Parts: sequence; structure tokens; C-alpha cells
Amino acid sequence: MRSIWNGAISFGLVSIPIKLVNATENHSVSFRQIHLADGGRIRYRKVCEIDEQEVTATDIGKAYEDADGSVIPITDEDLSSLPIPTAKTIEIVAFVPADSIDPLQMDAAYYLCANGVPAAKPYTLLREALKRSKKVAVAKYALRGRERLGMLRVVDDVIAMHGLLWPDEIRSPEGVAPEIEVTVRDAELDLADALMATLGEVDMDSLHDDYREAVEELIAAKAEGRTLEPAGADVSGAGKVIDLIAALENSVRAAKEARGEEPETAEESANASVAKVSSLTDRKKSGGTGAKKKATASANKTAAKKSTPSRTPAKKTAARSTAKSSAKTTAKKTTAKSDTKPKKEAARRKRASA
Repeated sequence: MRSIWNGAISFGLVSIPIKLVNATENHSVSFRQIHLADGGRIRYRKVCEIDEQEVTATDIGKAYEDADGSVIPITDEDLSSLPIPTAKTIEIVAFVPADSIDPLQMDAAYYLCANGVPAAKPYTLLREALKRSKKVAVAKYALRGRERLGMLRVVDDVIAMHGLLWPDEIRSPEGVAPEIEVTVRDAELDLADALMATLGEVDMDSLHDDYREAVEELIAAKAEGRTLEPAGADVSGAGKVIDLIAALENSVRAAKEARGEEPETAEESANASVAKVSSLTDRKKSGGTGAKKKATASANKTAAKKSTPSRTPAKKTAARSTAKSSAKTTAKKTTAKSDTKPKKEAARRKRASA
């Protein structure tokens, strides 16, 4: 592989000569721009704005355009004379756990190759130290006219470096999350977990670019004068999702079919969902069911007592009424007797005087 940068890794007082090579490559299909009228290539030429003459790469330099539009030329010699220790050095500044690096910072990836026989021993030392510590190295380096941040880690038996964005280059996610409050039910989470378990893991080497293959097939067909049949549009995910539970259930069923597993019937799936929701409802309500039953029974007893007339007070009332009536009768008889005696005595005296 062709190196794109030569320098050294600074590991304390140890210097490791290395070459930097690209760890990735782009396989996307490249297109050219053409004139639709005659198919001629459209090319871009670099032209000077002053004399309107086309210039070559050797005639092109760098410059900084100020806010007022003035141009300040900057030469390669100016940049190389800057007092930056990372101009030709990957300077390790710390060793940190790998999970402390935010994946959002990840940028381009490179392999670091030992440059020459003397570099083999210190290169291997750094590689094994990284392996044993289970950490990654954070480093600073300069490439393509700017200082950059990098992360060194071990890939197989090679030290790889990932370019990192500076922390202030990561934008805040403010305003990206949904602004409305959404409640997710346990039944929906259960189905989402089932879908995740059904999809399972994947062999990353088995993944490939379907779109690129389709483009290559289209190009081959055009070159041979063939016409490809247009593929039907996949509308499985189109439109608005009305029933989230149904969408999750269908996703689980489709994932099982794709993995060659026996899919559940619609009735079995519905019964399973009802059972999950019912069990969840029962668990939530089980704590208060006993108390509600006791309260209902107590209320029923109270209502029964209120609605049933009391017999004991009625008997007492009747007895009191009878006693009062008897007392009145007796009083009348006694009064009548007491009134009759004086009359009889007066009659007896009249007869005696006569």
C-alpha cells in the first residue's frame, strides 16, 4: 500500500519511525458529467480570474482570503516553519479506556507501518502495551495543513489510527429529539425486545452494498444493449404507522421468516399479545384487588343494616303504648268510683231524716 505521510510516533522519549497508509477505500461507482445533446465530456478547467488563462497544478498556490476580500498568500515553506511539534510526529498525549471516546468523533482510519528494521522493536513494544492495558492512545498529529486529533488502537497485529474530530467540532443534539411527550407501554417494549431477539446478530462480512451491485448490473446491461426490468418499489415501510403493536408483530413475523423459522399464525400472535397485555394488567391491578373486595363487602353489609328495619325498638314502643293505655283506663275507673261514693252517702242521709 502506498504511504500518504511519513513521520514518527512519539512515545515518551521513544521515537518510532512509521509510514501512514489509508485503512479504507471507496468502492462506489463513479460517474462523469456529459453534454446531453452530443454525449461529450464536461470538464472543469482552472482559470485565473485576472488574465482568464488556464493554469496548471504547478502554478497554483495557497492563500487566505480575509473578511474584506483581500488575499494573503501562504507558502508551503511558511507552514513547514511553524513551531508545531506534531508537524512530522504523532505525539501520544494520554492512554484512556476505549469507551471514553465518543463514536461521533470518529473520522478517517489509517494503518501505521513500522518504517525500517530499527522501528520493529519499539513498534512491537507499543502494540503489546496497548493490548495488555486494554486502552487506546490519544495523540496529536499534523496532516494536510492542519493539526488533528487521533486515537491509536491495535487491529490484529497492526497499530491503527482513527482521526478524531476536536470536541468543539461536535454539534449539540439540541432540538433533534421529539418535542412532544410520548409514553411507551410495556407491551410495546416487550414486542420490540422480541423483534431484537429475532433479528439477533449478524456476520459483518456477509453485508454488502446492494445498490452498488445493481448499478454495476445496469451498466453491464446498457453496454450489452439489454434492458433491465424495473424492480418493484418496496412500500413495506411507506405511509404512516397507525398501529404500532401490529407493525411490531408483523416485523417479528417477517424476521422469523427471513431466518427460516416457523412464523406464528395471526391467531397465535394475537393471542400472545392479548396474553401479554392481560398479564401486565393483572400484575398492575393485583395489589388493589383484595382491598377493593373487602371494601365492597363492608359497604354491602352497611347498606343491608340500613335497609332492614329494627325489630327490638318496635316491640319496646308497643309495650310502652299498652302500658300508657292501661294506666289511663285504671285512672278513669278509680275516678268514677270516687265520684259515686258521695252521691250514695247523700241519698242514705235523706232517707234517714224522712
